Amino acid sequence: MVALAHSSSQLLHCPPPPGRLRPPRRKAVVRCGIAEPSGEPAPMGQKTKYRDGFFEKAFMTLFARKMEKFAASPARARGGGGGSGERPKGWLEYDYESFVDVSKRVMQGRSRAQQQEVVREVLMSMLPPGAPAQFRKLFPPTKWAAEFNAALTVPFFHWLVGPSEVVEVEVNGVKQKSGVHIKKCRYLENSGCVGMCVNMCKIPTQDFFTNEFGLPLTMIPNFEDMSCEMVYGQAPPPFEEDPVSNQPCFADICSISNPSASICTKLQA
Repeated sequence: MVALAHSSSQLLHCPPPPGRLRPPRRKAVVRCGIAEPSGEPAPMGQKTKYRDGFFEKAFMTLFARKMEKFAASPARARGGGGGSGERPKGWLEYDYESFVDVSKRVMQGRSRAQQQEVVREVLMSMLPPGAPAQFRKLFPPTKWAAEFNAALTVPFFHWLVGPSEVVEVEVNGVKQKSGVHIKKCRYLENSGCVGMCVNMCKIPTQDFFTNEFGLPLTMIPNFEDMSCEMVYGQAPPPFEEDPVSNQPCFADICSISNPSASICTKLQA
């Protein structure tokens, strides 16, 4: 989910050689049109209010329309028949809730691996031919490339994940500004679903950057406060060794949870 706007912006604005460009040194924070009086995400247990503009709705529509091709119909998702009788949404008629609804309908009837493959297909369908190869040339897996991509993540992903900031991390013993701290992930907050976080965002995004773009990325969601750390330059662990593989559901807020299961059922193969 997170890869597309990021990669598209990079391919449209090719950076000069590393010797001429440095990631911004001052801490960058994007607040993502938060409508809360404090200007910060709401506390855990409360839903953050956002004020989305044209840019945000355009990206929601772009993603949702591509994903609709793989999603169960709204009527079927509600347990009805195959036909929906509902007209397709037009441009800018999608809001964040309907975008998340499409994601839930993509999950329906698919295994963990199938959900992740759908996201990969959607991402690949939205990139121009040869984009992964061009990305590899522009951004070989160096400290500079990792820091530059972290800097781009903050402004270009705010519509999807909410406010974030570049932070210093340690990768292979080297300290660098290639980390991104997402204060309270909007996607996780609105879906309330561990399986959606892992299968529709974390794993596909990690795989896309690491395997298609050749730039390792590890995402570390915190299910205690819904924050997340993105570490560019750090190779992700196998799913079986990742702590998220044993994460239980948000039984109180997830509409498709199984409260009796010790591990989120959507994380099972």
